[in-house]
Amino acid sequence: MSRFLNVLRSWLVMVSVIAMGNTVQSFRDHSFLSEKLYTGTPEFVNGLQARTFGIWTLLSSIIRCACAIDIQNRTLYHITLWTFVLALGHFLSEAFIYKTAPLTIGVMAPLIVASFSIIGMLIGLQCFPEPQEEVGARQKKRN
Repeated sequence: MSRFLNVLRSWLVMVSVIAMGNTVQSFRDHSFLSEKLYTGTPEFVNGLQARTFGIWTLLSSIIRCACAIDIQNRTLYHITLWTFVLALGHFLSEAFIYKTAPLTIGVMAPLIVASFSIIGMLIGLQCFPEPQEEVGARQKKRN
């Protein structure tokens, strides 16, 4: 396995652990979301919305951790990449479309993490060995 994929695995574990912490905060006290993320409209944040955010964050954390464990699983790798794309889309839309999350440090942090993760995972795709089916198909075409 390439050195880059090993670094990416460590990054995914770190991001996963941080997300687990955010999950705990979302379940413990929903004011965390209104004080750190959705500061544009804190009155919209309630316990139900915080728990939903917590479950979404927990699911993303589990997927990312599973990818770190089995990083050469292409399907899991692509699903993990999509968790970052969805997170980036969510926070960008809340900041610029719905105006519920102004660009504070609480919003910038997940935007930066998602952006760097997407870039890293796209670079990581280049480190994957070719699937055996594709190699076999190319050899058959040459014959």
